[in-house]
Amino acid sequence: MMRRWLAALLALAMALCALPALAHKPSDSYLALKVTGKQVDGQWDIALRDLDMAIGLDTDGNGELTWDEVRAKHADIAAYAMSRLAVGSAGSACPMTVTAHLLDDHSDGAYAVLRLQAVCAADVTTLDVDYKLLFDIDPQHKGLLRFEHGAVTSTAIFTPANARQSLQVADPSRWRQFADYVKHGVWHIWIGFDHILFLLALLLPAVLVRKGSTWDGGAALRPAAIDVLKIVTAFTLAHSITLTLAALGVLAIPSRVVESVIAASVALAAANNIWPLFRGHRAGAAFAFGLLHGFGFASVLLDLGLPSSSLLLSLVGFNVGVEVGQIAIVAVFLPLAYLARNTAFYRKAVLVGGSVLILAIALVWLAERVLDLKIVS
Repeated sequence: MMRRWLAALLALAMALCALPALAHKPSDSYLALKVTGKQVDGQWDIALRDLDMAIGLDTDGNGELTWDEVRAKHADIAAYAMSRLAVGSAGSACPMTVTAHLLDDHSDGAYAVLRLQAVCAADVTTLDVDYKLLFDIDPQHKGLLRFEHGAVTSTAIFTPANARQSLQVADPSRWRQFADYVKHGVWHIWIGFDHILFLLALLLPAVLVRKGSTWDGGAALRPAAIDVLKIVTAFTLAHSITLTLAALGVLAIPSRVVESVIAASVALAAANNIWPLFRGHRAGAAFAFGLLHGFGFASVLLDLGLPSSSLLLSLVGFNVGVEVGQIAIVAVFLPLAYLARNTAFYRKAVLVGGSVLILAIALVWLAERVLDLKIVS
């Protein structure tokens, strides 16, 4: 039995530590639709890196996209996008066309902007949206929708499992919007590898007691659980503060700075398990660096561009989802770590070996983000 627990713990730790050095922000597109009577006007922001992956925009293969390269592919971009988006009402399709091509900068790079228009057969009361962009090549991709009708704005999130949705014009569901962002927050923390590695690096020593230069297994579960609670609470409070301030537009820090500091926080948290840097102050470190992680969480909501009324509801739901995701990680980690705490395997292979791997990954992230280069493809 113990061997199975140890094997499960090792699989968990190594899977997290061996994650590819991906950029923080996952693939998203931003779709805005506005219904006025029979007419549907829209704007669709799609990352150029995603379009390059899907249809190939970099014609000279030098790794850099120019406006001429993007402009030469306008027809291909429109054809690709429109083959993966359909809207309808009352069981009838509302043929949608691209009326203009633009470019815009988001927190994670340049985006193609498609202006859209459709006319339905009758006034729209329920808009059916079928979204399939990139799902065939990137199952983690999400479509973030801002839906406007009159003075009301609501949101929706498209995923491979929820690619077709019906949006009510007369009475949009606020609870559905809240639930969508709870799910999005959970998924965001689970695929936010730098956030996970930061927490994992801080949690690995929670079941141990440092004696001089060595680690010994803790005597009881309760002190370990309290230590974990302090760390997670500090991280939660910190990123909740800056997530709220950033999403409401009170504070703003350049994305590259935020992502670089997040990578540095992961490196320092891992290094602390090998060479003590903040003895007995891991909760304080979680709070300090959590302030920067909150700006990272906010990037999705900022790019969606919601008005303040909808932003508040989405913000609360997203934050709740992040906490649920964290609790799930802790619920899996803590019992396994506690069972293995007295073994040399945990102290050397998981704690020290895992921390070295996390440190190496974080240093790659840091170099990529500070120097704006790609080390790992």
